[in-house]
Amino acid sequence: MGYMIRTVLLLGLLTGLFLFVGNLVGGKTGMIIALILAGVMNFLAYWFSGKIVLAMYGAREIDRSEAPWLHDMVEDLARRANIPKPRIYLVPMEQPNAFATGRGPSDGAVAVTSGILRLLDGDELRGVLAHEIAHIKNRDVLVATMAATIAGAISYLVNMLQWALIFGHPRDEEGNQNPLSLIGSLLLIIITPIIATIIQLAISRSREYLADETGAKISGDPLALARALEKIHYYVHSIPAEVNQGTAHLFIENPLKGEGIWELFSTHPSTEKRIQRLKELARRMGLIY
Repeated sequence: MGYMIRTVLLLGLLTGLFLFVGNLVGGKTGMIIALILAGVMNFLAYWFSGKIVLAMYGAREIDRSEAPWLHDMVEDLARRANIPKPRIYLVPMEQPNAFATGRGPSDGAVAVTSGILRLLDGDELRGVLAHEIAHIKNRDVLVATMAATIAGAISYLVNMLQWALIFGHPRDEEGNQNPLSLIGSLLLIIITPIIATIIQLAISRSREYLADETGAKISGDPLALARALEKIHYYVHSIPAEVNQGTAHLFIENPLKGEGIWELFSTHPSTEKRIQRLKELARRMGLIY
């Protein structure tokens, strides 16, 4: 519940930033235009992103006859999560990784790389699949789309301000001169997109924590997921892969993430923190003392 509340608060903060910037820059008309433009682009992506991402990585659907044990594993986890069984795809990639896609439980798909099938044992793979099924159960694609829409609208508003500065001092929809000074406008152009991005990425990290917790409860084995994350983290950074930056947030481990202060600009929390929280969850579940 804590992660859900955090997501709501972060989305509220992002919305508040949009309303604040919109009121200063474009007035009501500018805000509506920016929100419509961002909404159309992101909700088109919401409807078609699943097929696009699977095609981008050359994923093919795995038939039950090819890997009945894998289908049985996913079917059991989906039953435990109380969602329809998602489709299963194989990504021809040596780097061990996995991701989930689809608009929600009725349209879910999980994809695993050939590398992860070779690296993990059965319990560890089950933990990873439970994590991905948790993303589907928690409707994280929808949450990410909402965050991207608001952040995109803020970006459009900042672009409006840039053009206003090029062609004259910005004015509101009634034609009155905007109270922002030139220096204030420039600061707004520079700082606002950074703040919006940080909030958007914080939402993504919060959903990763939630998927870890939900997935661990679905599988009943937080320690198996912790072991899997430790292995994946090591091999992701030693086996390079061509991963589009715009889809890196989908994977269970993001090879583009940074550490320290750069974690603010990462789609994923640090693996060390994720493992620590999973061990704490295992203690609460009475699995370790």
